[in-house]
Amino acid sequence: MKQELEQLLISMTEQFGGKILEMEIMPDHVHMLVDASPKNSLSSMMKGYKGVSARMLFMHHPELKKQLWGGHLWQPSYFACTVSERSEELIKEYIRNQKTSKGK
Repeated sequence: MKQELEQLLISMTEQFGGKILEMEIMPDHVHMLVDASPKNSLSSMMKGYKGVSARMLFMHHPELKKQLWGGHLWQPSYFACTVSERSEELIKEYIRNQKTSKGK
């Protein structure tokens, strides 16, 4: 499922005219550093990421919906911020280290 979600997120980002610079899929959340086109609003991108990925994963893995509390894959909230070229490498390193720093 992780590989399927990763490919979905990459494909959707490309459709939005962007590129994922770094990504780590954790058991309960996803970290992504995205170089995004300013012609798409962040809220519409997030709605697309969450809506399409949930629909596709539930279609391919119907048992997943039963395993989730309330049957929802994603919470409605998200965190986003802009990153300067100067801090880009620090953010990439932070994302890369998520699995090892959380012991997962």
